[in-house]
Amino acid sequence: MATYKLMAIDIDDTLINDDKEVTPGVQQALEQAVAQDIVVTLATGRAYASAQAIARQTGLNVPIITYQGALIKNLLDEKVLYERFVPIDAAIKLYEYCVEHNLHLQTYIEDKLYAREENQKLIDYCALNRTPYYVEPDFMTLVQKPTPKMLIIDDPDYLDELIPIFRDLLGEDVHITKSKPQFLEFMHKEGTKGHALTFLANHFNCDLKETIAVGDSWNDHEMLEAAGLGVAMGNAIEPLKAIADYVTLSNNEDGVKHVIEKFVLKAE
Repeated sequence: MATYKLMAIDIDDTLINDDKEVTPGVQQALEQAVAQDIVVTLATGRAYASAQAIARQTGLNVPIITYQGALIKNLLDEKVLYERFVPIDAAIKLYEYCVEHNLHLQTYIEDKLYAREENQKLIDYCALNRTPYYVEPDFMTLVQKPTPKMLIIDDPDYLDELIPIFRDLLGEDVHITKSKPQFLEFMHKEGTKGHALTFLANHFNCDLKETIAVGDSWNDHEMLEAAGLGVAMGNAIEPLKAIADYVTLSNNEDGVKHVIEKFVLKAE
């Protein structure tokens, strides 16, 4: 069996259960992996401010992947190792389309979440991620500032219809993905978890064959494809399971613990 040196784990519906908790079993497995000199990191669509709180709770002290891969930042000294911004011309086009079609759009400036107006979509999103938000009516001034990610919240089927429209409108320099069915996210084309995992593997001098990636949603597929071992959670969407090398238990059944025991600790 292969020896792994680096493990990247998604947060929502992967590392944490439906109660938004890291269970004692998963926590113990993380600590055992770190004790065997495995670099364990998080790879999330969340902002750094939100992700780092969970990372610190679990005792991790490595660089973490945030904003779908658009930002990698050290936990110890908060040094930025990798950063990609949405092209400003694309950000302006996206904003203008959202205004014209009455879509709720969020942006992130210096790790703070901004929206043009307060509404239930914004309130529910921030309650889910436990992050504060800021309302800025003069949104165009924000759109022209560097942002790692922009996000639209709407009906999942409607968003699916919009994806090809946005691909044509924004061009090849923008990466579009979904972290949840109702969240459509926009990053730089190199702001993917796959690009970020590749960067960290090089940073820690390990081959991609020596990496494990674990996730549940389509925004995880790039890192599952890049990793030596791509793992889908038992609760993952079916398209992700279809491309995974292995399907573990669900996030409510300590699926991450199972992966660590089977492939890192080699405890069958």
